Amino acid sequence: MTRTLTATIWREDDGYVALCSELDIGSQGDSVEEARTNLKEAVELFFESAAPDEIARRLNTEIYITPLEVTVGEAA
Repeated sequence: MTRTLTATIWREDDGYVALCSELDIGSQGDSVEEARTNLKEAVELFFESAAPDEIARRLNTEIYITPLEVTVGEAA
């Protein structure tokens, strides 16, 4: 069975951090692709080893990716 989850990847210092928001599992790598591959491995290992009740407890099925406009500095 396959499942589609969300991977958010960003640069941090001289590497990349990857996060699966649905499970709050993270990983890292030297490139975007390495961070993505490492995250995929971490998530697959979680599904292989976690008890069904832990999966149900951690799995957040409603994830929204949206822009967020904020004021920075003095308000106008």
